Amino acid sequence: MLKKVKLPLFILLILGVVAAVFLYLRTLDIAVLNPKGTIARQELNLMIIACVLAIFVVVPVFVMTIVISVRYRAGRAVKPGKKKAAYTPDADHSTILESLWWGIPCAIILLLSVVTWVSTHHLDPYRPLASNAKPLHIQVVALQWKWLFIYPDQHVASLNFVRLPVDRPVDFEITADAPMNSFWIPQLGGQIYAMSGMNTQLHLMASEPGTYQGSSANISGAGFADMHFNAIASSQVDFDEWVRYAANSNNKLTNTSYKSLAKPSKDNSTTSMTLGSDDLYDTILMKYMDHGSSSGTSATADHMQDTHE
Repeated sequence: MLKKVKLPLFILLILGVVAAVFLYLRTLDIAVLNPKGTIARQELNLMIIACVLAIFVVVPVFVMTIVISVRYRAGRAVKPGKKKAAYTPDADHSTILESLWWGIPCAIILLLSVVTWVSTHHLDPYRPLASNAKPLHIQVVALQWKWLFIYPDQHVASLNFVRLPVDRPVDFEITADAPMNSFWIPQLGGQIYAMSGMNTQLHLMASEPGTYQGSSANISGAGFADMHFNAIASSQVDFDEWVRYAANSNNKLTNTSYKSLAKPSKDNSTTSMTLGSDDLYDTILMKYMDHGSSSGTSATADHMQDTHE
């Protein structure tokens, strides 16, 4: 009787260890496991679903590996009164067993396929978020090795930090004026690439006030490790107050001052600025475009070489 309960107890022990590890991870301050935005929360739910489904394959495989290794090992001692494992060299097919170890994984893969299809479209970074609040438009420029945020509707800008109101969708437009990078705020949502001459989009929304770390998720040179920023989520009132402060700042961001700002540096200071040029983002985006002239192509190539040095 004691032998019969060993396997169920072993399975319960494995499940208990998995549950304990999961509960322990929840107590740690791991950004992707501590979502503070609607997109990040849905992404966490998706990871949990995938892990739970994987357990139905991983746990039985490990259990069977241990049981088969012990039960059918060479030189296994057999106690008096016990029979050895049946020797069936001609047993090359079992409909029941074949159905189990093919049917269950196929069912799980089918379920994961449906979940992946639905979530891929639902969590498309280009897909606007449903909300009664008007989206906040923020333009992001990945520099070497800094992050520039432009608020075209508010006519202000910020360096190495971004302000956003809680429960208001944010429409990020993202490009780079440096080697390819990746924009990521783990507690608010997934990452998306920032590339020179290209415009990518990301829609996020913070659900709680707080300061969340954003970072570069793509190696981009010597200053990559320190290329991070803070995403500060606050009430709409606090956001409007910061906009008024930035609008009265003595720091003015123009096409001319931007050239100095865009030079490679490991300066991680934060700065609020008033926006002196409404077409700055478009200018940055278009400077890498080939306008059909050899001089334009040469200038673009020279600039790209400068930013990569």
